[in-house]
Amino acid sequence: MKKNLKALKQVFLCYIIMTILCGIIYPGIVTVIAQTVFPIQANGSIITITLRDGTRKDYGSALIAQEFTKPEYLIGRPMGTTNLSPVSKEQEKLVKERIDWWHSFDPDNDAEIPMDLITASGSGVDPNITPAAAEYQIPRIARERGLSEYAVREIISKYTTGRFLGFWGEPSVNVLKVNLSLDGLL
Repeated sequence: MKKNLKALKQVFLCYIIMTILCGIIYPGIVTVIAQTVFPIQANGSIITITLRDGTRKDYGSALIAQEFTKPEYLIGRPMGTTNLSPVSKEQEKLVKERIDWWHSFDPDNDAEIPMDLITASGSGVDPNITPAAAEYQIPRIARERGLSEYAVREIISKYTTGRFLGFWGEPSVNVLKVNLSLDGLL
């Protein structure tokens, strides 16, 4: 009995020490470092805009997708994610539905729809699309907003990032930033 009680004390002491180390000290240190070194990212990379009347409004995160479905906006990847195989019947059905949606949404556009507009990203909340997916949408956005395609293309190029270090990753366009700029907020 005494042996069990001694072991129970050791387990309880270990539990308390690990809770303090892993539940208080470590998260505290990581939070302080993150807030010091990467304050914008640590707080969610929120895009905050000062409006004409002086009020500040949060519009969303530059790192998490926002859903846009109006024709005057750049539309991002489909929201949500699945574990479907790229060659499964269910995935094929989803892709066909998305292709049909794009054709009904923008019937004047007969260009090939870029894959990232009809397939979800791994996270389901990718805030970026490829430059090709943005280019596909330029005629519709220009027509809906009464802008030239050149003007829309200039806004998109402003929020297009290249490869990291010139070779890593793919160029991408931030959908939220483009749409805020189209609205004259950025």
